[in-house]
Amino acid sequence: MVTWGILSCTTMLVRTATSFYLVRFLLGVAEAGFLPGMIFYLTHWIPVRERARVFALFLTSTALAGVVGAPVSAALLRLHGMGGLAGWQWLFLIEGLPAVVLGVTTFLYLPDRPSHARWLGAAERVWLEGTLTLERQDLERAQPLSLLQALTHGRVWRLCVLYFSIIISFYGVAFWLPQIVQAFSGLSNTAASLVSGLPYVGASIAMVIVARHSDRVGERPRHVAVPAFTAAAGLLLGALVQRHPLLAFLALCCAAAGIWSTLGPFWSLPTTFLSGIAGAGGIALINSVGNVAGFVGPTVMGLLKQRTQGFETGLVVLAGTLLVAGALALSVPEGDGRS
Repeated sequence: MVTWGILSCTTMLVRTATSFYLVRFLLGVAEAGFLPGMIFYLTHWIPVRERARVFALFLTSTALAGVVGAPVSAALLRLHGMGGLAGWQWLFLIEGLPAVVLGVTTFLYLPDRPSHARWLGAAERVWLEGTLTLERQDLERAQPLSLLQALTHGRVWRLCVLYFSIIISFYGVAFWLPQIVQAFSGLSNTAASLVSGLPYVGASIAMVIVARHSDRVGERPRHVAVPAFTAAAGLLLGALVQRHPLLAFLALCCAAAGIWSTLGPFWSLPTTFLSGIAGAGGIALINSVGNVAGFVGPTVMGLLKQRTQGFETGLVVLAGTLLVAGALALSVPEGDGRS
């Protein structure tokens, strides 16, 4: 987090395309460990039956950032000229600093395990550590996996492809949503940015509701598949009704809710058969493969927009990737990891 924040601040100093690409590459290197690290960290605290809800609560940050980020960024851009800096330079400087501060705070104050948590009572620490230890032992007895076995495991790679299919649409929508809204609504840049935050509000609520239900019934694959199919339907509808702004916007809200709702149940899937170093490596591999889609999704949307002069074809392609994701989710078994 500290390196990530520093590099984000450093972006204010770029002057050439080469320096821009270099800083962005290093930013990706710094960011890479955060999500898998957090998912793995939470497995040291949260029993299996509660994980979808907790993962979803943690990942609401990715949706709420879309709500907060747009107006904050718009306000920072208005600082243009202050202190001799451009508005975009103020944006990178101020938005990079919280990661540095929170990274140091996390290192100093966040305990590694329940046994180190002073805010838990003794009985609570014993119960939670005992529950997590039993779950870990059950996994290891069912099929102990080494790091190499986890990295070559068929189900891990199926989850890699599934996550890749989700993240194509995740970033394809997240990067282009303001422009899509502006294209069918005719709103100004500022107004489109503000309106584009509303789908993320709905997504934050929906992803927690879906994850809670997943925990309550103890099922994961269908709780990934149904939101993926719902999001695909939303994107297809959004592509078909671009001439009807309100309907198109509601369709995008449905799509965002579906995409983000896959995340809590999805990240619960690898923790049902991976633990220890195999869990850390497997989760990191899934995230790494998925993040390649973070380049593919926005790029495909941009190329199709350039070729067709509209977003309809891109939305249809993103919908197709979500249909693939839903089908893959239904093919993923739950359990001890033998398949």
